[in-house]
This record gives sequence, C-alpha cells and structure tokens, in this order.
Amino acid sequence: MATEAHQAADKPTKYGQPLYQSHPHLVQPGELTPGIPQEEYERRRKALMDSLPDNSVVVCAAAPIKYMSGAIFYKYRQSSDFWYLTGFEEPDSAVVLEKTSTSKGYRMTLFCSGKNLAQEKWDGAKTGLSEATAIFGADDARSIDHFHDHLRSLTPLYSHVYIDLDGGSPRRGRSRSVLKHLTTSNPAKSASEIAMETFSLSANKRRPLSPEVARLRAIKSDAEVRVMRAAADISARAHAKTMRFAKPGMNESQIAAHFAYLCAMSGAQRQAYVPVVASGPNALIIHYTSNNQLVRAGELVLIDAACEYNGYASDITRTFPASGVFSPAQRDIYQAVLSAQRELVKMCTAASGHSLYSIHRESRAMLRAELNQLPPFKLDLADVDILYPHFVSHPIGIDLHESSSFDRSGKLQAGMVITIEPGIYVPPTAQFPKHFHDIGVRIEDEVVVGERHPTVLTVSAPKEVADVEGACQGLLGLEPY
Repeated sequence: MATEAHQAADKPTKYGQPLYQSHPHLVQPGELTPGIPQEEYERRRKALMDSLPDNSVVVCAAAPIKYMSGAIFYKYRQSSDFWYLTGFEEPDSAVVLEKTSTSKGYRMTLFCSGKNLAQEKWDGAKTGLSEATAIFGADDARSIDHFHDHLRSLTPLYSHVYIDLDGGSPRRGRSRSVLKHLTTSNPAKSASEIAMETFSLSANKRRPLSPEVARLRAIKSDAEVRVMRAAADISARAHAKTMRFAKPGMNESQIAAHFAYLCAMSGAQRQAYVPVVASGPNALIIHYTSNNQLVRAGELVLIDAACEYNGYASDITRTFPASGVFSPAQRDIYQAVLSAQRELVKMCTAASGHSLYSIHRESRAMLRAELNQLPPFKLDLADVDILYPHFVSHPIGIDLHESSSFDRSGKLQAGMVITIEPGIYVPPTAQFPKHFHDIGVRIEDEVVVGERHPTVLTVSAPKEVADVEGACQGLLGLEPY
C-alpha cells in the first residue's frame, strides 16, 4: 500500500476528489469515499427510490460555492444530501434519479463540469464524464450545461418531483452555483422562485426531498459508525491534549487554535462548527464563540469543539479547571452534571422506549435531584430551567444537527447517533448560592443507540474528575502537541 501511495503521489491528480486510483493513502480498495464503499451509496439510492411512489423522480443539486467577499471563496463543502446519495464532491453538479421497474429500481443521471484543462489550471482537476459513469455508478453522465434542458423535458413526465434547492444568498463575483443552469432570469432570485419558474409544477406535484433522505440518514450503517468513531477519536484526543496545553494567562483563541491544529494534524478536513472556548463566566453563554478573553487562574474552561472527518461531524463538550484542580464548588457542580449525564446515556436504547423529549424530561428531573443534594440548593423545575436552558440532545451524522425534520417525540431506534449534553450554568443572582456563581459546566458525548446497550463514540475524551485533572496535570502521558 505504501508503494502504491508513493506511485500515486508521483502522478498528477486526474479526478475532482480523492479516489483509490489517485489517493490510496486515503481511500481503500472498494471505497468510493474514505470509509464508505461504493455499494453503500447504491443501497442508499435504492432505499430512497423504493420508498417513493411510482412515477417519481428525484432532483438533487450540489452546494454552490460560497463567497466571503468579491471573488474570495470559502473552502468548499458539498451539500449533505447530495453527498449522501452520490459521494460526488465537486460543485456545479447535480443528480437525477428516475424510479423504474427494473431490479435496480432507478436510473441515475449525473451532471458535472467534466474535463476542462484551461479551467483546471485555476481550480484543479475535475472528473471526466466517462469516469463519472464508471466510478460513481451513474447510468449516464452529462455536462452540467445540459441540466436545464434535461429538466425541462423530464419533469413533465412524472407525477411526483422530489426536489430541494438551496437558494442561499445572492451570488457575488463569478457564479459557481448549479442554479445558473436552471434559469436565464435574474441571478439574484431565490432558489424557490427559480424552481417555480423552471418547473412550473402544480402544488400537488412538487415534493420536498430532504425529509425523505432524512429518514435514511437517521439510521447509521456499520461503515458510517466506523467513520464517526474515527472522527470522535480525533476530537477526543484533541480535547485531552488541549486540557494539558491550556494554562491561566492564555487567550481563549490560542486554546481554540491549538485544538483545531491537533485535529488537522490527525487528518480532519475542518472543524464541525465554530468552537466554543469559554473560560469562567463566559461558559454561561451557551453559544459563546468570541473566544477572546484571557483565562484566569482558578476558572473553569468549557470547550465545545470537534472536527469533521471524511464527511462526518463529531461533537464533544468538556469542562476542566484551568489551574489543574477543581475547587470544591466547581467539583460539586461538575459531579452533579456528570452523574446525570452517565444515567442519561444508559437510556439511549431502543428497548427503553425513550424519545429525545422523554430523555430531556428525565435530564431536568435528574439535575434538580443532584443539585438539591448540595446545600443550600432547594430548586423547583422553574429554577432548573434557568440553570439548564437548552435541550439535552440532537441527532448527529453528516451534519452536526443531522435533520431539521427529526421527530423528538419519536422512539429511539437502534443505529441512531445522538448527543447527550446536560449542563448547569449558575448566574450571579441572589436566587442561587453565591459560592456557585458564574460556574458553567457542560458534558457532551456522542452515543450510538443500541437495541439494549448504547455505545459512546467519544469515550476517549477524559470525563471522570480524576481523569480530567490528570489530563490537565500531564498525568495521563499526553504531550500537549
């Protein structure tokens, strides 16, 4: 394998993304994307089309390139549903899936830029049309320039047209969005306006695609879980080493940069979200992302940060003492959150019959019971809502929050991956004991729902009091770099 990797490195890249043929050090034989075999993408498409009524067609477009200012673009990230169905990572692309009565169950047409040597001098290699067919399992591959005309002729033939188009913000500079192929009208129009103008579909013919794909994405395959565990391990090690690295007097931004560096050095493509590095009272701000205060001795540091690796997000929150040892008050609050979090993780099974809503109700009751064991707390549930203002969980996968259509009241199913993240944030008000003021603690893990036993993907991140203090003090054998 090492020889093949060196041979591939000596050849110019001829595809628009890492493939085994060009990147055997990243993609294994039989995989289309790192960790995910070609057959899995085929199963996803077939499962989607089998779930739709007869006479259905699916249209799914790639994400447009997004611009920071003028022609200065952000690092590209593919549309999650499009990537889930195709594994194709290039912009200016789209896929059409037509339901058929064949054993395969559908016909796939992939649209992409194809080869353009002059443009590739600027943007890098692209996948040719013949390679797109052979590698990505399409029945036909066509230039994206033909997408508009193809849709015009195709969509009137079907009774059910499943489509989602991301309008985003008006495009700046040179258009790189697939939407330019849908209309010749005003480029600043929203995606919904363009879709209406292009398809002229009656309301009973259009169908949203994302809820249909979300049902499939909710249950992870064994291959997906392996990739997610790898992402979680990278993030967990970064948390442990960052506990060792962080010191009073550092800027929160230095700690955030160190965490991101550790993830990148382990192969992560990006951070899964804007990191939270909240020292002292900043931890009371749930989405604190300024990360610009100096860490003071004796404070807690709450870090909510994790990487995206090979297409899948991870999500971890840990809280640790900047000086290496919890104060008695900090330890009391931390232990209360930890005790509740452990019990909540145990509920993440299909056999339990729990939903996310019922687990959240349990989390409120548990945190109240834990805190009421700490004198002079005497809390009712209204008090708990002040101390614990956020929801306990969300699904996670390709996206950090895997689906906006996830039913929080639905029973958990084996193969789902969710977070469990209770927290306590004590404001400096007379309503709560003074020695707990400005203490904020959150502990978050990713959990694979099992039939009878959950699996914690983020288990490598220190969480027990002794392990957290040991990581901070360098007692776990972890170098900070």
